[in-house]
Amino acid sequence: MSVAGSYVKELKHTEIAEIDRLWQELKTEDNQDARDKLILHFSPLVKYVAGRVSANLPQNVESGDLVSYGIFGLIDAINKFDPSRAIKFETYAMSRIKGAIIDELRALDWVPRSVRHRSKELENAYIVLENKFKRVPTDEEVAEVMNMTIKELHNLLTQLSYTSVVALEELWSVGSDKEDTVSLIDTVEDTNCTDPSEIFEHEEMKEILAEAIDRLPDREKTVIALYYYEGLTLREIGEVLGVTESRVSQLHTKAVIRLKAKLRQAKT
Repeated sequence: MSVAGSYVKELKHTEIAEIDRLWQELKTEDNQDARDKLILHFSPLVKYVAGRVSANLPQNVESGDLVSYGIFGLIDAINKFDPSRAIKFETYAMSRIKGAIIDELRALDWVPRSVRHRSKELENAYIVLENKFKRVPTDEEVAEVMNMTIKELHNLLTQLSYTSVVALEELWSVGSDKEDTVSLIDTVEDTNCTDPSEIFEHEEMKEILAEAIDRLPDREKTVIALYYYEGLTLREIGEVLGVTESRVSQLHTKAVIRLKAKLRQAKT
């Protein structure tokens, strides 16, 4: 190993040791200075998560506001994190940060009731048509059931894309009776109280979701994979597919609505 490589490695080890020391001081002494330093160290996570969430929000939603909401999630994560557990803090914190942002957006109720109502109607349309044809319905068939033109359907999908961040969060919380979202840490924070029936239901829903994703049209499946598994932005996905960012947003929204409809149908 080169001298430069050894130096970088030593710096990394030193940083890890310092973070471990701060965790120790916080958890054993409730040291406020240690808490502040941990918040500062992990604050880039807030900006990253806020950037991901803002991709599907209206332009009038300020990214600075999302960062402010996310900071509360980071502080909550630092206060509740147990360093002795076999889970990376980054994974734990990102879930808490995203949850804090979404909770605040829900409290602001920035999505008009009419849009939420149309979203439910669209979900029902997909359920009815999929049961009827035993396949994924076309845009034309959906538009006919919704009594609208293709252009009006695409406009509706664009509107609904603003709410997709909430919808996807609900997709991953179908195993809970609570209306609030359930993050990864919500399920592992206290393993002594785990209900086996909830684990079974959660795994069953994951299988249903995986099957539903597999049945999506190729382009929608690609958008879901690139956005949620590869971490690409809508603009980057548009470059990959050779379409506009707006079109990617519509494909993403259609995929989310199909998946949400499938899961809601499975719960009934």
